[in-house]
Amino acid sequence: MISRRSLIRGAAAAALVAPATGLLVTEAGGVTRRKAGSKAAAMPLKIVNNSGEYDNGSIHVYIVGNDGTNQVRVTPEGELKPVALGDNGSDGFTDYAIPLAGSGETVLQLPEMSGRIYFALGEKLKFKAVEGGDGKAALAYPAAWVESDPNYGVLHDCAEFTYKNGAMYCNTTMVDMFSVPLSIQLKGDKDQTTGTLKDGARAKVFQDLKGAEAFSKLVVDDKRVIAPGHGMGSGLFAEDYFDAYIDEVWNTYSGKDLTVTTNAGKFTGRVSGGKFSFTGPAEVSFDKPSTKDVLFCDGALAAPNDGTTGPVAAILGAAFNRTTLASIADQPTTDPAEFYKGDTAHLYVKAMHEATVDGKAYGFAFDDVAGFASYIEDGGASEITLTLTPF
Repeated sequence: MISRRSLIRGAAAAALVAPATGLLVTEAGGVTRRKAGSKAAAMPLKIVNNSGEYDNGSIHVYIVGNDGTNQVRVTPEGELKPVALGDNGSDGFTDYAIPLAGSGETVLQLPEMSGRIYFALGEKLKFKAVEGGDGKAALAYPAAWVESDPNYGVLHDCAEFTYKNGAMYCNTTMVDMFSVPLSIQLKGDKDQTTGTLKDGARAKVFQDLKGAEAFSKLVVDDKRVIAPGHGMGSGLFAEDYFDAYIDEVWNTYSGKDLTVTTNAGKFTGRVSGGKFSFTGPAEVSFDKPSTKDVLFCDGALAAPNDGTTGPVAAILGAAFNRTTLASIADQPTTDPAEFYKGDTAHLYVKAMHEATVDGKAYGFAFDDVAGFASYIEDGGASEITLTLTPF
C-alpha cells in the first residue's frame, strides 16, 4: 500500500533549495527487476509538445538529479555528467538546457539515475551550481514559490523519476506547485499513462482556487498555483488552517480507537497524554501535528523507512490531508467520495485530483496512500513519453 518511499529525496537532498518532492519510491511489489548491479541501457525518452501555446523552439528541457554518488545532469546527447561549479557561466548560472527538435516529437536518451525532468516555456531556467554540505557540487533547484527566486517569472514544471536496473518509477507532481499540464506514458511490460488533464482543467484549477478565499493568494497570475505549505510564512496561506481539524481528531480519538492497516499488520491507536499512541506489530506514537506538519507530511508526521512508524505516519498524513481521519475510524480510506469534505478541506489537492482524467494526482507527499498518486512503474520499462498537453 505504501511501499514507495525513498527515491527522489536523494536526487535533491544536496540542492540549495530542496523541493518537497512527491515521488518517494523504493521497489514496489510485483515489479520484475534485473539482477542487482546489472546496469540497463539508456531508455528512449520522447518529448511531445501538444501545449498549443508554445512552439518547440521556445521550450527547453532539463534532466537533473543524482546517480547515487553525485548530482548529475544529462546532456542533449544523453551523456550523464556530474554537476560542476565550473558549469556556471558569466551570469552565475548553468545552461543545462536541452532544446526540442524543430518540429514533431523529440527523442532523447535517459541514462540510469533518479531525478527530475523540467520543462521551461518561453525562457530558460536558471540552475546554479553550488558547493553542497558534503563538499561536492550540487544544484540550487528552482523554487517558484519564492518571489525572489531567479526562476519565479519563468513558466515551468517537472516530472520525477527513477530509472534503475531496467525498472522505471515515475510521476507528475503538484507537491510544490501546479503550472504546466504534463502527461506520462510508460511502455514496457505494460502500457500505462497518468497525469493527463481533462479539457479545460488547467483554467478550472486556477479559477476554482482563485475563488476560494483561503487559497486565492496561492494563484500567481496565469503562471502557477503554489502549494499551500509553501504559501505559509509569506502571508499566502494561513498557518493555522488545519488547526481546528487537528483538534477535532485529537478529541475524537481520546474517546475511541483508530485502526490503521499497513503491510506490517493492523495498529490500534488512541490519544492519551497528548500523544496518539498505537499498539500492534510495534508500539508507535505521534505528537500532535501542526498545520505545517500536515501540509508537508513531516515533523510530527515524519515517516521513517522502518516498516512500522513510517507506514502509520503516511496513512495518518493522508487522512489528515483528505479530511477523513476524524470521521472514519478505519484507515486508510479508499473511497474518494469521502475525501476533501468540511470547512477545512484541502481544496488545492481536491482541485488537482478533479483535474485529471484518471482522478490521480500527487498533491501532497503521501498522496500515494491507497493508490491515488499520478504514479506509474514498470520493471521491464522500454520507453517513456512526456507530453505537454493543451493548456
